[in-house]
Formats: sequence, structure tokens, C-alpha cells
Amino acid sequence: MTSADDFPLRPFLASDTMALRELFAQSIEELTQDDYDEDQRAAWAAAAEDAPEFGTYLGQMLTLVVQIDGEYLGFASLKDNKVIDMLFVHPYYAGEGVGTALATALEKIASARGAEQISADASDTAQAFFEKLGYAAFKRNTVPRDDLWLSNTTMIKRLKPAASSSAAPETMQ
Repeated sequence: MTSADDFPLRPFLASDTMALRELFAQSIEELTQDDYDEDQRAAWAAAAEDAPEFGTYLGQMLTLVVQIDGEYLGFASLKDNKVIDMLFVHPYYAGEGVGTALATALEKIASARGAEQISADASDTAQAFFEKLGYAAFKRNTVPRDDLWLSNTTMIKRLKPAASSSAAPETMQ
């Protein structure tokens, strides 16, 4: 599978929580080693330690999941119709189009709901991924996690207006 269209997307279900917690932690541990030290990765992954809280958090947003033959490939969440709050891909599928499929789907949804731009606080590891999708760096952030600080970058992308068949043409009077 190399095309973003090859990945089936579906909404998050509460029953996904445990598998997505594992994917979240595994993605952080295996994909961010070049940018974050062991303590930073552990503090970041700890955000999903409380399963009910993590599931509730994902359920409060529009969270999409890619799952094929029972295997979870990735997930992403849209917050307030304008922020990609989470986007995580199983390390085995990194670079295979899963993240692109998820981001593109959330962009289309945000645009259809009237958003003019979308943003993501991209980890140092994910910054190049978002740049390839047309996002531009807006500002650098330092985020506290336990006693540690993690850096990320707010990335912004202008969205194309969604086509609307209900829009009436303006007339001159």
C-alpha cells in the first residue's frame, strides 16, 4: 500500500483505547529517538498511562483510526475543527502513507466544516512530515511534561474552501 487512498479510515471506538495507547507509546519510543532523549520520550508516552482518561480524551475529538485485518496502523484527532491534536503511526508503517491519509482526511473534514486553516503542534520528528504536506512553521514551543521540557513547532496550513452547492451567486442590484 503506497497511496493514501488505500487506507480505510473509520471513527474511534472506545474499544480501540488499549490498542491506541500501545501504538502511541510505541510510536514515541521507536520513531522519536533522534530528537528526544529517553526521559523525554517516557514523559511524553506517560500521557496515555491512564486508559480511561486517554480513551475519553480521544473520544472528545474527531478521532480517525486506520485498522486493517485487526491491526492498528495509525490514528489522528481533530480538535475544535482546526487543530490536528494527535497523529501517530505504528513504527512498522511509518513512511507508507498512513499519516498522509489521516492528515488529508482531517484537512478535508476541517475544510468542509468551514475552517480556513489547520494547525498542528508538530514534534521535532514530525516537522518534516508536515512540511511535505504544505504546512509552514509558525512558532516554536516548549511544553512541560512532568519535570522535563519537550520542544515542538506549531505548523499551519491554509485550506482550500470546500465546494458548496448551496452557495448562491451574488447579484448586482
